[in-house]
Formats: sequence, structure tokens, C-alpha cells
Amino acid sequence: MEQTIKSDKSTESGNVMYAVAMRGLVAFPKMVMHFDVARDKSVASIEKALKNDGKLFLVTQHETYVDTPKASDLYKVGVVAEIKQVLKLPDNIMKVLVEGVYKANLVRLIDDGDALRAEVKRTPTYSRAKYDMVEAEALMRSVKDVFERYSSYFPRMPKELLVSVMTQDDPIKLFEAVTFNCNLNYRDKQTLLEESNIINKLSVLFACLTSEVEILGLENLINEQTKNSIDKGQKEYYLREQLRVIQEQLGEDEGDEAFNYISDIMALKLDDKSQDKLLKEADKLTKLPPSSQEAFVIKNYLDTVLDLPWGKYTKAKMSIEKAENILNKDHYGLKKVKERILEFLAVHMLNPEIKGQIICLAGPPGIGKTSIAKSIAKAMGRKYARVSLGGVRDEADIRGHRKTYVGAMPGRVITALQQAGSANPLILFDEIDKLCSDIKGDPSSAMLEVLDSEQNNAFRDHFIEIPFDLSKAVFITTANDVSAIPGPLLDRMEVIELPSYTAEEKFHIAKEHLIPKQLKEHGLKASQLKIDDKAIHKIIQLYTKEAGVRTLERYIASLCRKTAKKIASGEAKRVTIKEKDVHTYLGVEKYSPDLSSKQDQVGVVNGLAWTSVGGVLMPIEVMVLDGSGKIEVTGSLGDVMKESAKIAVSYVRSVADKYGIDPNFHKEKDIHIHAPEGAVPKDGPSAGVTMTTALVSALSGKAVRADIAMTGEITLHGKVLAIGGLREKTMAAYKSEIKTVIIPFANKPDLEEVDDVVKDAIEFVYAEDLSTVLDTALIK
Repeated sequence: MEQTIKSDKSTESGNVMYAVAMRGLVAFPKMVMHFDVARDKSVASIEKALKNDGKLFLVTQHETYVDTPKASDLYKVGVVAEIKQVLKLPDNIMKVLVEGVYKANLVRLIDDGDALRAEVKRTPTYSRAKYDMVEAEALMRSVKDVFERYSSYFPRMPKELLVSVMTQDDPIKLFEAVTFNCNLNYRDKQTLLEESNIINKLSVLFACLTSEVEILGLENLINEQTKNSIDKGQKEYYLREQLRVIQEQLGEDEGDEAFNYISDIMALKLDDKSQDKLLKEADKLTKLPPSSQEAFVIKNYLDTVLDLPWGKYTKAKMSIEKAENILNKDHYGLKKVKERILEFLAVHMLNPEIKGQIICLAGPPGIGKTSIAKSIAKAMGRKYARVSLGGVRDEADIRGHRKTYVGAMPGRVITALQQAGSANPLILFDEIDKLCSDIKGDPSSAMLEVLDSEQNNAFRDHFIEIPFDLSKAVFITTANDVSAIPGPLLDRMEVIELPSYTAEEKFHIAKEHLIPKQLKEHGLKASQLKIDDKAIHKIIQLYTKEAGVRTLERYIASLCRKTAKKIASGEAKRVTIKEKDVHTYLGVEKYSPDLSSKQDQVGVVNGLAWTSVGGVLMPIEVMVLDGSGKIEVTGSLGDVMKESAKIAVSYVRSVADKYGIDPNFHKEKDIHIHAPEGAVPKDGPSAGVTMTTALVSALSGKAVRADIAMTGEITLHGKVLAIGGLREKTMAAYKSEIKTVIIPFANKPDLEEVDDVVKDAIEFVYAEDLSTVLDTALIK
């Protein structure tokens, strides 16, 4: 069944009338509506329309924010309305009541300066097109159903309106009743106005209403869920937000900052007690004048707490291969140290939750303890923070000051966490052996809690006052002298000894690390400066005497500066430094080669000693004089070496017959034992073998081979005991071109640590007792 709609009027020719641009509102024919007008041009248009025939063209703007619309800012279809009533309000605001008459197209917009006029052309509200009554009936039922659902969200909607809509059987009247009484988006309403076919109008209306009902339903559900889920904290936050808005309206916005703090505190992942503590502090702010001293203290406190990385953890994939590459790239040698660090990383990789592994890297200055810690952080993929403990004598430096004190600040541990920006960083405690104690407390005692995995999961800084979990952080410490670390603190750490670098290692470090680094820092290319291998060896042996490589790096930097000056002045394009040129660039040699016996002599033996800067060759000299049995020991020797001298004399008396020595020498002869370089303090038991050999040589008249060096501790019965520092001592022998080295038999396994270049050049003799030493060293 089809039906034809009769047009309300035939289309009129274009005519000009005053116009008003509507913001967010759409008028329809037959619709009575009221709106407020405030723009000068709109007010003028209405006043002039009233003087003419009371007709006004209402057309909607595309965007509501445009204040002075042009033709392009307006839709092309509007409604000619008749002004029914006008009410003028203060501030030049006009309330207007209009009734839509017919739909019209905007042909041309005329701006008179003070008012808007429009040339419009009338167009039919409904087209004459035929439509299917069955389809219309289906659409009408759908619209009625969705309108009924829509009205359920508005309890105050008049029941008469709902009854009127539900009983309506005319599609046009149904469309108008629903459209005029629904709060739809103005863009949707404009679409409904522009459409002429009643079937299309009902289809669009059904789609718009369905969308609106879904939004209303979702909004209602969210409100219901929110209402049910509000707990005590959320309710308090909601009320505070309301209070903040009220204060803003009253012009009292001092509390804004406090409410921001509350919002930030609620967002943190804290336990209830800590959160309550911080919320109380923020509450105080709302009651204090912003410029007061107490408000400043609280703000500083809250800023510090909120800046901490609560619950922020870095996640990284660890790989042993990657870690090994990083350690090898950053450091040369240190095989045992690297092996232990890789074991440490492997355990962390298999069990990330492991606690209690605190490593102390111990060794002389300049060997790379701090840089090793940085490499470990890089290998673990963790943030890195360094805390220098050298000279710290106040416990508050570790735990922080009470926030009520003037200039109070958190301790170094909390500050390190702030710098790292992570709750599981790698923190390096540098120079832990340099902690001092005085009347302000013992900082080493404060460190006990930090480094104890059973306690540091709730570390309390005096400034922060609430517990912070340090158990996920990795701690590494460094020390020069382990004996200076207090016992309870040392007990919490696993000490890894870093030995001093040998000359060979220093050479490789200089070639592979220091020279490329200094070339880059001084803006030089590798082709512009070349340092000969022999020149590097000369600098190491004659210009430096250190365990690490800091002084060596300074001399390389000096060579780079002098080269840069030559190149910048045009004196040379490239510089090659050979062994003979080192003196020219660096001046007089600072150190002489180790003293050593160069020819076979009686009473002179090459001993090997360990110092903090590496191994040295130390000749021991013995002279026998007529006298009454006195023993003189010189050369700044310590108590242990003096005791070794007495043991040597007693042993020689026991074997006097075997080596043709006068049995009464201890009564008739004075013995003088001397270690050259008297200004350098020397001590330790490892010179016992050397002293005994020198004493036997001097008393028997047998010369000692100059190409032999020795080390070892002795017993009263002539047993040779193990010593330490074998790696450094053998390197000193290698540098002095010694061909044979006598070492205790017990030290044979330690040869694995000795550099291959040393093992290839030196023959080792393993001695269990002094007879082996004497038979090897003395010339028969």
C-alpha cells in the first residue's frame, strides 16, 4: 500500500529577511521554541524583524565557537520562524519565543554591519514521494519502542506526552512529537531537518534515538557502579574535589596545591599506614597559610617522598654472553674477578628475587673498582647510582635528618634512589673503608641495616619517615683496605680481591683503552699520534710506580697535549713517539729500575717482595765482620723481617758443617744484614729464604748466582712455606730479566695465575726445604 504526501505549500521565489545564526540549536517548522540572544548582530536582527513583518530566518552554525559567522560557517538549510514574544534582560541579553513556519534554503547571506540578512528560498518540509505504509508502520513501531526506553531515563517527562506518542498513527505527527521533545545532538537534528522523505526522517530519528539510549544506559551503569564502589578513601577524595571546586568558586584557591598532593599520594602504590601518614601531612597544608615556614617544610617533605620511585622497577633481559662481552670490552685482565662477577650475574638471572649477595671489590687505588661496578650495572640492565662514603662521619648522612630541622634532607641512600629513578638499581658504596666515627654517631652502624637483606625491606630514612623497600636493589661496595672495615659490616659482604696490575697488563690497558680514550678526548686521530710499544714500556717502568693506571693515563694525556700543540701550530702533521723520544716529551725519569745483583757475588741475593704497587726485586746483602756475635739489621725492616733474620742465623748454625762454616761464628763474628732503599718500609715473612741464602753465602764464601731470584718463608728446621703475591713477584723477576726463580713447593698451584709470558721466559724451581734453595743458588 502506498500513500502520497501533499506538500504544505508550493515553493516560493527567493525573498530577503533578517537572519539569526543559531549556536547548538535547530528549529523545525511548527515547532515552538525559545532561546537567548546576546550577540549584537543577532539582537539587531530581531529588533528590525519585529518592525517589519515579525518573520526571521533561523539557521544553525557548523561550529558553536564561531562568534562572527560567515556564509561558509552556516548550514544551507534553515527555518523561517515567526516571532511570538521578546523579553529583554539585563546586559543586552534578549529572550525570544518563536514558532517555525516553513523550511527554507539559504541562497545568500548579507552582512549589513549591525545586522544579518539572508536571501532565502522556500523548500517543502516533506517531499511528495510515495512511501510504503507497511515500512512506515514498522518504522513507527520501532521509533515508539526506542522513545519509550528513552523516556524511562527521564522520570519527569509528562505522561501525557508519552501517551500521545505511543497512540500516534500518523508518521509525520509521530516524527514531530518525538523530534520536538528529545534532547538530540544539534548535528543530528540538522540532518533530520534537511531530510524531506518521511521514511528517511523516521529511519534517521530511530538511529539517533537508539544511539542516545545506548549512551544513557552506559552512563547510568557507570554511575551505578561508581556509586557502589566508592569506599572510604574514594569518598574522601570525592568530597575534597567538591570542596576544591567550591573554594575555586569563592576565590579561595590556596588549597589547590594540597589537593594536588592528595591526588598524587592516592596514585602511589603504598601500604595503608604510609598512605595515612602522607595524607595527614597533606591535610595540614590545607589548614596552613601558604607562606608559612611550616607549610614550606611540609611541601619539601611531600615533594621528596613523591619523587621517590615507589614501585618503579627496571626489567632487562640478562645474558651471560652479553655480560662477558661488556666486562671484556671495559676491562683488560682480572680473569678471576670477572669469573666471580659472571657467577654473581648468573645467579641473578636464574633467581631474580635472590637477596643478600653484597660484593665488596677490594684493592689498591686506580685499578678500576668503580668502573667495574658500572659495567655490572650495564650488564644487568639496571640503573646505576654511586654513593661516595669517603670521609662521611655523620650517621645522618646515611639515614637523613629529621624533617623538622632547618635544611633537613634525606640520606645518601634515598638520594641515590631518587637519582636512579628506579626501586631496583645497582648502588655502589664507594670507599666504604673510609667511613669515620665521631660524636655525631657511627655511620658504619647505619650501613648495617642498608646492607642486611633481612632488614632493608623496610628501610626507614629519618627524613622520609615511612619504610622503603631496598631488598630489590643490588649493592656493591669498594675498599682499599679491608682491615679498616668494621667487623659486623665486613661480615655482610663477600670480598673480591682485585690485584694490582702487572707491567704486562698495564701495557695492554694502555694500548687498548687509555691511548684510544685520550686520543678521542684531545681531538686526535689514530693516524696523527703513534706511541711505540717500547716507549709505552719505558713510561710504565721509569715514570710510574702504582698499582693502577691513573698516573700512566696522565702521562699519555701529556703526550697527547704536546702532539696537539705541534699539529695545531703546523709544526707537524703526525707524531710518532719512540723509546728515545720519551725523555724529550716527559722529562727526567721519575724512578730507576729495581736494584738487582748483576754478577755472581758472595753475600748478595736477589729476593722478591710484594708492595701495594706491585712486585719488586729486593736484593738482600750480608756482611760478616770480626766481633762478638752481634746481629745488625738495617734497611727500615719491620718486626717480622727481623724475626726472619734470627731464624736464618739459627738455621745456619744447624747446617754449618755441611757448608764448611765455622761453628763458632755466632760468637766470634758480627753479622750485618741490609735491604737497600732504607727509606722504603719493608716487612713480611717471605724474605726468610733470601736472608738464609745470603747468610750461608757470606759465611761459606760461596758466591750466589746473579740470574736467580727467590721468595719463601722458612721454619726453624729449614722448611720452606708458601707466600702470597706470587703473580706480582714473578712479573718483577721477568722485568729484571731473571732466568730462574725459586718458589715454595706449596705455591706450585698458584702458577696458573702467573702470566703466560712470564712462564715462558722463567724456569721455576720448587723448594720444600732450604737445602734445595742453597743447592740451586750457590755456586760450588
